[in-house]
Amino acid sequence: MTATQFKVENYQANSFIIIEGKKNANNFYIIKSGRVKVKKENPVVAEEPFTVYGPGDFFGVVSCMSNHARIETAVSLDNVSLISVDRELFGLLIQKNPAVAMKIIRFFSRKLRDFDQAITRLTFKNNVEEDPTHLFNIGEYYVKKKIFNHAIYAYQRYLQYCPNEEHRDTALQRLKTLKAPLKEAEHKMLDTMNRSYPDNTMIFSEYEPGNELYIIQSGKVKITKIVDQEVLLAVLKAGDIFGEMALLDNKPRSASAITFGVVSVLAINKSNFEGMVQAQPQLATRLIQLLSERIWTAYRQLENLLIKDTIGRIYDTLLIQIEKQKIKIEPKQPHNFEFGTRELINMVGLPADKGDVLMVQLLEDKHMKLEEGKIICTDIEELEKTVNFFKKKASMERKREESKNK
Repeated sequence: MTATQFKVENYQANSFIIIEGKKNANNFYIIKSGRVKVKKENPVVAEEPFTVYGPGDFFGVVSCMSNHARIETAVSLDNVSLISVDRELFGLLIQKNPAVAMKIIRFFSRKLRDFDQAITRLTFKNNVEEDPTHLFNIGEYYVKKKIFNHAIYAYQRYLQYCPNEEHRDTALQRLKTLKAPLKEAEHKMLDTMNRSYPDNTMIFSEYEPGNELYIIQSGKVKITKIVDQEVLLAVLKAGDIFGEMALLDNKPRSASAITFGVVSVLAINKSNFEGMVQAQPQLATRLIQLLSERIWTAYRQLENLLIKDTIGRIYDTLLIQIEKQKIKIEPKQPHNFEFGTRELINMVGLPADKGDVLMVQLLEDKHMKLEEGKIICTDIEELEKTVNFFKKKASMERKREESKNK
C-alpha cells in the first residue's frame, strides 16, 4: 500500500480521530505509526473499557463497512500516522494486501462470538459451553418434538464426534428405533463446493465442529438455537453468508442452520478460503460487511441491555429498528414500524403483563401512537433524543455505582 493509493493522515498526540455517534462513517484506519486509544462512552459486557492499538492494527471498520454511525471514539496517544481506507476502496486494499482482510475477518469473528455469548448469557440467563457432547441433547429435543430428521442428524454427529461418551448406547438405540443409518447421508461427505439440500434439512447443528462457511446461491436458510425452546435467530436468503465463525476460530457451531425450502449453497472450507479471498476480493468485502453488520447489531443489543429503565429499553429497541434500516434521522420525520405492541414486547423479552403496562406508558408519549395495530413514531429525532437521555442516565448510574465500590 502506498500513499498514492490510500490517503495518509497525521494527527498530533491527544487528537480526536473519530467520535462516537458521528454519522457518515465512510472510512476506517490502519495505524502506520504511533498508538491510538479506542474507547466507548458505555462499554458493553464482553468488552474492555478501552483498547490501545499500535502499528498494523485497525479501528473504525465496523461503522464504516456496516454504514452505521461510529460506535467508538479514537484518540491519538502519540503523534500518529494513519492509512485512511474509504469504503469504496476496500476491494483494492484486499487485492494489494489480502492478509489485512484475513486479520479483520479473524478479529471480527472472535468479537462476534464474545458478543453472542454475552447476549445469550444476559438474555437467556444461560451459558452452556459449546461442546459436541451437547449434540445428544439436541437429538433428544427434536425427538420430543417429533422432528425426526433433525434428531437423526444430531445423533449421527454425536456418535461421530463423541464415540465413547456416556450416551453412546442410547444414541445408537435411538437411531435403530428411527430406522436410520449410523452415519450421516453421503452427500454431506462430498468435497464439492456446490451443494443442494431439500426442504427442512439440517445443514449443521449447534455444538458440532465446523470447517466450512456457506454462501447461499438460492433459497432460504433458518438460523436457530435451542434455549429451552427452539429460538429463530435469522432467516437468510441468496447472497447471505453463514457458518463463518466456526471456520475462522476453530470452535463448535454456536447455532443450527436449517433449510427453508430447497436450497443451493457454495461451501468454502479452510484450505480454499484464503485463496478465495485473494482471488475474489468481493467475497472478503461481502463477508466483512456481513460481520460488521452482525457486530453492530450485537453491540446495540448489548448496549440496550445496559439501560436499566425498561421503558428506556423499549424506546431504544424502536430506535435500533430505524438504525438497522439506515433511515436518516431528521426533525419531525414520522416512521411506521409495521409491527404492533405484542411484537415489541417480545423483542424486548418482557412478560405480557409487565409489557402491557409499559405499552400504555409508551403510548402516552405525544410522539408515539397506534394506527391499525401498528406503532407509529411521529418524530424520530425526538425518539433518538429520548434514547440518548436514558443512555446518559444509565451511564451516570453506572459511574456512581463504580465510585461507590471503590
